[in-house]
Amino acid sequence: MKLTNDLLKKMIRMVKMTRSDEIGCDECFEDLHQFAEMKLAGKSPEEAMPLVKDHLDRCGSCREEYEALLDAMEGLQSPA
Repeated sequence: MKLTNDLLKKMIRMVKMTRSDEIGCDECFEDLHQFAEMKLAGKSPEEAMPLVKDHLDRCGSCREEYEALLDAMEGLQSPA
């Protein structure tokens, strides 16, 4: 991958947005089912689990996993 000015600016922006209390992908992945269950129950997982929400906002891979999990869980709840 070639380092362009745009890529460097994006990397610097991401480093500046780093928080001391943020979680990594492994910890986020462990909590995804709870986050999705709360969402499906009409509760606010964003308020109850702000570190997971923050990680999902920053990490495209975990966000994709969450969206796939949420879709699968919604499919299980729907009548056949």
